[in-house]
Amino acid sequence: MAQKRRSRKKPIRLGVVGAGRGRTFMQLAGSVGMELAAVCDTWEDRLQRVCDQFGATAYTDYDRFLAHGLDAVVLANYFHEHAPFAIQALQAGVHVMSECAACHTLAEGVALARAFEKSGAVYMFAENCPYMVYNQEMRRLYRKGTIGAFRYGEGEYVHPDPAEVKLGRSCGANHWRNWIPATYYCTHSVGPVMFITDTRPVKVNAFVVPYDFEDATKTRHVTRSDTAAVIMCRMDNGAVMKSLHGALRGHGHYVRIHGNRGLMENCRRGEKTRLRVWQEPWEKPKGTPVETVYTPDFPAYGDQAARAGHGGADFFTLYHFAEAIRSGEQPYLDVYRGIDMSIVGIQAWRSALSDSAPVDVPDFRKKSVRRNYAKDDWSPDPARKKAGQPPSSILGEITPSEEALALAKEVWARQGYRESD
Repeated sequence: MAQKRRSRKKPIRLGVVGAGRGRTFMQLAGSVGMELAAVCDTWEDRLQRVCDQFGATAYTDYDRFLAHGLDAVVLANYFHEHAPFAIQALQAGVHVMSECAACHTLAEGVALARAFEKSGAVYMFAENCPYMVYNQEMRRLYRKGTIGAFRYGEGEYVHPDPAEVKLGRSCGANHWRNWIPATYYCTHSVGPVMFITDTRPVKVNAFVVPYDFEDATKTRHVTRSDTAAVIMCRMDNGAVMKSLHGALRGHGHYVRIHGNRGLMENCRRGEKTRLRVWQEPWEKPKGTPVETVYTPDFPAYGDQAARAGHGGADFFTLYHFAEAIRSGEQPYLDVYRGIDMSIVGIQAWRSALSDSAPVDVPDFRKKSVRRNYAKDDWSPDPARKKAGQPPSSILGEITPSEEALALAKEVWARQGYRESD
């Protein structure tokens, strides 16, 4: 959907929801021609500190925040709360960049797609891993035809931490990180493969590594969800993809793409931003080696990216959001791809709870498909608890130990967190 172009001389007035993760985008705003105007959060002490630092107006009320006179908002609030905030902003004619996930239920995905189409605004999904340097290079090579057509891929996002570290970023017994099922946080592993190959999942089978009662990073934490998840995706071009994400040992990001004329992947050993490209000797171009390993550069804006978080990827999400607003053209990571990536995790949880049976990933570009899911509010969110809602673990309900609860209160107190925040 094309929108009206915006002058590059006029700053984009930006509001940020979330004074924690949102600080990244506050720091980057000026580098992409945005002007930070307002910040919204319910954690008042932290909110006031960042507003004092950046010279922004503080709001604890989202309605008043939207009425500030903003051109665009970045939603860096909790994982399961993005869609309602995005819908309200779109209805107000405000451009939206949303952190993952785009939606927490299929009904929210339907509502988000409908609100976007009525709005005339830009929507950018802020999944940053596709913009890591090796993933951008793999997208370039794939589009060039270097490895042929996509046939099999792997995306991994493995992120273990000590219990104390995890508690420090999940303040509150019902913080989303403490109950989100293992399949849900999948966009960091699914997203890069979709981005590189320009495909989408159409069906998923999911397998879960259960909660580990012998792992102190689980038992000393108040989490009620499992260790990790593997999601097998059937893609719309017939390819197969494996997504692995969770708290296994061996921290790292890894992407592997097999084409029918070659392979490319980032390296597992040494400098992991290096790229390995393999072509069989009978198929490679004359004069080129069978195997090439090199460190790619960002295609543009490498200096700005080098100063940003997550390997430079955070710069590019905000940059492409700003460019979409100015050009009047929707970004590549648009509302539909954001919904696609997000509902993979929901449908994968349905699969895992059904002995890994295949489950469809509906395409909400199609209005006729949306009607079937407009009332689907299936969710493990404790705040939405009712009959028929799923557990957070494949094992059922997990009860944190007294030791874990005591440690949590100690860590949260050091963070300045009160249960009402």
